[in-house]
Amino acid sequence: MSYAANKNATRQYEILKKYTAGVQLLGFEVKAVRTGKAQITGAHITIQDNEVFLLNAHIAPYQPFNTPASYDPSRKRKLLLQKNEIRDIQHNLASKGLTVIPLTVYNKHNNIKVEIALVKGKKKYDHRQKIRTKDTRREIGRNI
Repeated sequence: MSYAANKNATRQYEILKKYTAGVQLLGFEVKAVRTGKAQITGAHITIQDNEVFLLNAHIAPYQPFNTPASYDPSRKRKLLLQKNEIRDIQHNLASKGLTVIPLTVYNKHNNIKVEIALVKGKKKYDHRQKIRTKDTRREIGRNI
């Protein structure tokens, strides 16, 4: 079951490799995610000191009047990955000029997981080529 998705990711980026990561959340954040109060559009991922963090993912409070006053809905959240996956991501980011973005937030065995992807930005001509192929398929469908 998917709680939040980055719908523009496939339109703006070419997905090269996907990873599944756990997320370090507070208790009331887990409840908020399960009720659909999470948004990952515009979020991105950074690596600092061999740790992976999710930035700008907005998780609204589950019960606004019961959350701590110091709670920041867009705070930095740690992602849980294996060391070899982190090394692989760091190597690809340094050598190829790629980026890492979150794709979906979902539930797996009662745990909240984030599917992240190593992506490369699409150019304008890639978008135009995709539009051309859609148009030709549409024309072929009409003529048949």
